[in-house]
Amino acid sequence: MKALILVLLIITMTGCSVFMAAKQPGLKDVELFAVGTHRSLLLAEFGYPIAKEDRDGKLYEVFSFIQGYSAGAKAGRAVFHGVADVVTLGLWEIVGTPAEGVFSGDKTVYEVSYDEKSRVDAVILLKN
Repeated sequence: MKALILVLLIITMTGCSVFMAAKQPGLKDVELFAVGTHRSLLLAEFGYPIAKEDRDGKLYEVFSFIQGYSAGAKAGRAVFHGVADVVTLGLWEIVGTPAEGVFSGDKTVYEVSYDEKSRVDAVILLKN
């Protein structure tokens, strides 16, 4: 009976770091920020820009997003946290949860300008 209670306790204690790892932001295709890419592809991958401006008859947009992790990396981290939780009887959460809070992706910002055919003609990485 004590073993069953211990197993149930371990199962219910695991989760915060596992859940956080699985829910980290996904990896964005920054290779799309290249001369010649159509604006619609950028909008599909990164969403609407945070700023938009017409300067000298040219459209400029600023895209801001969190560059996350591949599905494999997220799954691997979640499995690692789950195993560590079980092995340490849940004590891993003391380390794992804050670690997942810190390693939550990098804020990335690009400025893009377009030609008359809505294709990228210049890209500036503002923050990585």
